[in-house]
Amino acid sequence: MLIRHRPRWALPASAATPEAVWLDRRRLMAGLGAIAASGVVTACAAEEEVADPSAGLYPLPRNEAYTIERPVTPEEVNSRYNNYYEFGSGKDIWRLAQRLPLRPWEVAVDGLVETPFTIGIDDLLARMPLEERLYRHRCVEAWSMTIPWGGFPMRAFVEMCKPLGSAKYVRMETFMDRKVAPGQRTPWYDWPYVEGLTIAEATNELAFLVTGTYGKPAAPQFGAPLRLAVPWKYGFKSIKAIVRFTFTEERPKTFWEKSGPTEYGFWANVNPDVPHPRWSQASERVLGTDERIPTRLFNGYAEEVAGLYAGMEGERLFM
Repeated sequence: MLIRHRPRWALPASAATPEAVWLDRRRLMAGLGAIAASGVVTACAAEEEVADPSAGLYPLPRNEAYTIERPVTPEEVNSRYNNYYEFGSGKDIWRLAQRLPLRPWEVAVDGLVETPFTIGIDDLLARMPLEERLYRHRCVEAWSMTIPWGGFPMRAFVEMCKPLGSAKYVRMETFMDRKVAPGQRTPWYDWPYVEGLTIAEATNELAFLVTGTYGKPAAPQFGAPLRLAVPWKYGFKSIKAIVRFTFTEERPKTFWEKSGPTEYGFWANVNPDVPHPRWSQASERVLGTDERIPTRLFNGYAEEVAGLYAGMEGERLFM
């Protein structure tokens, strides 16, 4: 008899927002889209109805192994409170993010792989096992949210890329287009945005490549059409709008390592006992509520990821 051991952080699907709620919301937004055509609603509502070739894939089946103990953050809250430095340093960059064209969108794979290739985002979606997962998200700025990500396990993508045995890291790079992204015109940052994971991190069960949120294709401010979600790390590790994956022997020098090496490191694992140089990480503000809650080691995912860092006491794992 098969005995399934659920991760200790997972709860039954009853703890999650029911799928019917997302379906009802999609029907509501479809109605708003029709009204927008008559010029009655604002651009804010119409923005959510931009045509997307992948829209018919959603909502995705939920993987019930990834549920969480706190309510999902309302979409209207975290879709209007975003870090996306390509478009500016404020939290209200969602309007500017709509400028980014999401099609055509190609993803390049190169470096230490059997055969480098480039693939369109919709062809990639057709090849991947799509699902929805509920994850916590913890920003290094000490705020947090809970979000239904749609997408596919990064492990499946890595397997498709067929990296060579000498590959130790995956370097990821975002788009570069100063015409649509005013933040990329700032000379004090080294653009484009670059992030990296070890192969072991990239193939951990929690590493997830995101294409959707809230039962539909992700909005631009969430990092569409392809972003990373690594929920045991601070949010800046979850690079947005990815256009390139490079498999390499050398640890990538990441965007925030270059910009603030005394404050932001390669690993960036969540730890309440290791403060940021300018503020405590012991607690976090939950978006959409008045709550401030204790932060948990690895953002509550220690059982799944702590083993990745065994024997690495000399590394700055929590910056």
